[in-house]
Amino acid sequence: MPTPPTRPLTLNEDRLFPAEPSVRAVARRLYGEVAGLPIISPHGHTDPAWFATDDAFTDATSLLLAPDHYLYRMLYSQGVPMEALGVPSRRGVSAADPREAWRLFANHMHLFRGTPSAIWLDHVFAEVFGFDVALEAATADLYFDRIGERLATPAFRPRALFDRFNIELLATTESPTDELAYHKAIRESGWAKTSRGRVVTAYRPDPVVDPEHEDFWVSLEAFARLSGQDVSYWAGYLEAHRIRRRAFIAAGATSSDHGHPSAATADLAPADAEALYHRILDGVRSREDAELFRAQMLTEMARMSLDDGLVMQIHPGSFRNHNAQLFRAFGRDRGADIPQPTDYVRALKPLLDRYGGEPGLSVIVFTLDETAYSRELAPLAGHYPALKLGPAWWFHDSPEGMRRFREQTTETAGFYNTVGFNDDTRAFLSIPARHDVARRVDCGFLGRLVAEHRLTEDEAAEVAKDLAYNLPKRAYKLDA
Repeated sequence: MPTPPTRPLTLNEDRLFPAEPSVRAVARRLYGEVAGLPIISPHGHTDPAWFATDDAFTDATSLLLAPDHYLYRMLYSQGVPMEALGVPSRRGVSAADPREAWRLFANHMHLFRGTPSAIWLDHVFAEVFGFDVALEAATADLYFDRIGERLATPAFRPRALFDRFNIELLATTESPTDELAYHKAIRESGWAKTSRGRVVTAYRPDPVVDPEHEDFWVSLEAFARLSGQDVSYWAGYLEAHRIRRRAFIAAGATSSDHGHPSAATADLAPADAEALYHRILDGVRSREDAELFRAQMLTEMARMSLDDGLVMQIHPGSFRNHNAQLFRAFGRDRGADIPQPTDYVRALKPLLDRYGGEPGLSVIVFTLDETAYSRELAPLAGHYPALKLGPAWWFHDSPEGMRRFREQTTETAGFYNTVGFNDDTRAFLSIPARHDVARRVDCGFLGRLVAEHRLTEDEAAEVAKDLAYNLPKRAYKLDA
C-alpha cells in the first residue's frame, strides 16, 4: 500500500484577517504597523530556570507537548492516557518514551483542527523550526529528529530564542515561598547585561492566602522562614507579605497575581479579620470562612499595592482541579480547570468602596465568564479609575474569544480601559505565535471600524500600536 503524500505546511499572510476584501486590505496595512513591535509579556508561567541556566531543551516532547495543558487536555478527552504523553506525575517523572509520545501526538493532530492550538503550533513549526510539511503520523519522526537536532545548537538555547523572539519583557510567576534564586542568577548573568529584554517575576500568593490550597500548611511554614516573621498571628502574617513583596520587587516584579475561585472581596474590621485568621489557623474553618479569608486578602493586597506600587491582577472564576482522579495522580494545572459563572458587581464592591477611586492603585480583572463582559466588567472599568480589563484569557485566548472581547467591551470601556494582550503561557515557543494572533485579530477589528467610518485609518493605526505595545507597558508600570 503506497504511503500517502505529506501535506504542505504554509502560513497564509492574510490569516485571521476579515474575509471581506476592503476590510482585509485595511487590516493588512494596520498589521504592517505592529507586526515587528517588541513583545511585552507581563504575565505568564514560563520557567525562569530556562533563562538562568540556558541549558539546551532536550527534545520535542519535553519542550512542546508535556508542558502544554492545551494539548494534552484535548488528547485526554479522546482517551489518550496522560502517562503516554510524557506528562510528569506528582513525583515529577514520566515513564513515557519521548519519541513514542511524539508519535502518539502526531497521530492525533487532526483533533486540533479549528482550535487556537493548531494556529500556535503551525506558527512554531513553520517560523521557529522551518518545517514546510505538516505534522502527522507520516512526518512524526522527521519532526522529532529535526527538532532535536535544532535544539542541540546554540541558536535554540533559551536565551538565544528569547532574543530572537524580540521579547522586551517576560514576567514569570512565583509563590511567596520561592527563594527567587533563578531570578537572581538571571540578573547576575552576562546575558542580562547584553540582552535587549529582561525577565522578571510576579507575586502569586495563592498558596498562603487560600486555606483550601493543598499546600497551604507547608507553604505557611516556608513563608515564615523566608520572611523571618511569626505568622501565627495576624500582624506578623501581613508583615510577612510586605517583606516578601519587597523581595519580589527587588527581583523586578511590577505586579501581583491572584487566582481565586471567585472575585469576592471583603473589608472586615481589623479585629474581625484577625479573628478570622485565627479560625483558619485553628483548623475549625468552614468553606464560607475560606472564601471570606480569600476575599479579605484581596483587599489587604490592594492596601499593600497602594504602598509598594504592585499592579494587582485578579484571575477568578475557575473550578480548579475538577478531575479529582487526575489531580491525585498528576497534581494541579493539568488541563482539568473548568470555567464557572462569576459575579463582579457585588463581589468587587467592598474593595472598590475602599480603593476604587485611588489613582495610585491599578487592578486588572480577567474573566472566564464571557457573559460578564458587557453586563459587568466593561461598565465597571468604564467608571472606576483603579480598574482595568485584562484581555481574553485562557479558554478565550483564541481568535473568536478576542473578537468577542473587543465587540462586547469597546463601546462601554473603550480601548484605553483595557491593557492590551498578555499570553499567560507555560509554552515558551508559543509566545510569538500568541502575540501575532492577538495583533492580527485586533487589526481585523480595527479594520472593520475604519471600513464603517467609525475610525480614521490613522486613528486605528495608533490604537493598534497601543494595544500591541504601549498599553501593556503602561498598565504594568514598565516605563520606569
